[in-house]
Amino acid sequence: MQQDIALAPERPQTIWNRLRAFAPYLGPAFLVSVGYMDPGNWGTNIAGGATFGYALLWVLLLSNVMALILQMLAAKLGIVTGRTLAENCRDQFSTPAAISLWIVVEIAMLATDMAEFLGAALGFKILFHIPLFPAALITGVIVFLVLAIYRYGFRAFEGMVVAMVAVVGVCYAIEISTAGTLIHWAQVLHGVFVPTLPAKPSFALGSDASIVVAIGMLGATVMPHNLFLHSGVIKTRVGMENNVDTPGQADVHTRKIVRFSVLDSLLALNIAWLINSAMIILAAATFFRHHIEVTSLEQAHATLKPLLGAAAPTVFGIALLAAGISSSVTGTLAGQMVMEGFLRREFSVMLRRGLTMVPALIVIYLMPRTGWGDTQILVISQVCLSLALPFVVIPLLMFTRRKDLMREHANKPFTNFIATVCVTIIIALNVLLIWHTFGGALPFSQG
Repeated sequence: MQQDIALAPERPQTIWNRLRAFAPYLGPAFLVSVGYMDPGNWGTNIAGGATFGYALLWVLLLSNVMALILQMLAAKLGIVTGRTLAENCRDQFSTPAAISLWIVVEIAMLATDMAEFLGAALGFKILFHIPLFPAALITGVIVFLVLAIYRYGFRAFEGMVVAMVAVVGVCYAIEISTAGTLIHWAQVLHGVFVPTLPAKPSFALGSDASIVVAIGMLGATVMPHNLFLHSGVIKTRVGMENNVDTPGQADVHTRKIVRFSVLDSLLALNIAWLINSAMIILAAATFFRHHIEVTSLEQAHATLKPLLGAAAPTVFGIALLAAGISSSVTGTLAGQMVMEGFLRREFSVMLRRGLTMVPALIVIYLMPRTGWGDTQILVISQVCLSLALPFVVIPLLMFTRRKDLMREHANKPFTNFIATVCVTIIIALNVLLIWHTFGGALPFSQG
């Protein structure tokens, strides 16, 4: 019967028609990009800009390239196999190995969630002068409300998160325009394209050396939960026929989705790179220019007012709030995918949010009573991510190079080489970061 149905004539391949064809596939990478703008990245970016000016902008460019490669692999895995990275780990590894991997990933995700929750709570605190713990409770309510949109369909939920990403971008565009003539654009270009590791300036002797900050920025770029998230949300763009038909027509459709996922990733992650770069540029044009050492997000907020005017700290707070809430929401969704994939059980995203919120609330409650600062919490979170990262990127590379899993979409030799280099660099930098966190000396760390 289907053979008698006349096919509609193919549309001319104009730029407009190409954009119309791409538009329905746009979105999954924007959910992933939230993780590259979470409060943990804010801490390292602002520290880098405040202490070393524009000199470490090249680190963000390198980070973005490595993140793009690994996120593209994660998306391709989800498209071709029809299963998330967590589901593939559960299928391909023994039960003890899979459960052990799940435990490691869950610890890392709890640490990530703690930092994201803290960022949103700080946003409420600095905007409305609310004590930190009540601000955290308000954050929990807001996150639940955003997650409730999920029942109206994934597209509505996706649109809400993308809107919060847009808020962060607009806020930093306003901050950059406010800084105006304070920014030295020739030094910006030099910082982006010429790698340097400058010595610490005299006004920031209490800060980390440039190599430590650079390792922190590079090592924490690829977050484990983002790889799980991308392999899952990309399936909203995949038809079921990809995984039940024989290779041939099904793979034609798969190739199209893989190609569009690459474009989606390029657009979304490059926007995230520009926003992260804007954080460094703003910190360099204000704090570094005026020789002000910044050790916390709250201090950065308070210091902006005398430098850029009354509106600047408010815009900063709005951006931090949007980044914290959106990253907490996408982190919850990633956690649900991880738990369902490894345990092969359906799990309510609301229940997941409620359970994982408890440790974050306990830590935030204890912060003023123990003297812990937001920077310390972010460092602990970053170390947990560093410990878990090899257990995620290595399986991803293993799966995407296998022809029995990926068919014609298995990594080509050059892709395997580049991805292996990225994985090796990331693991090495994270090992150095952990070594330094526990007191080990790094090369050039005195400079």
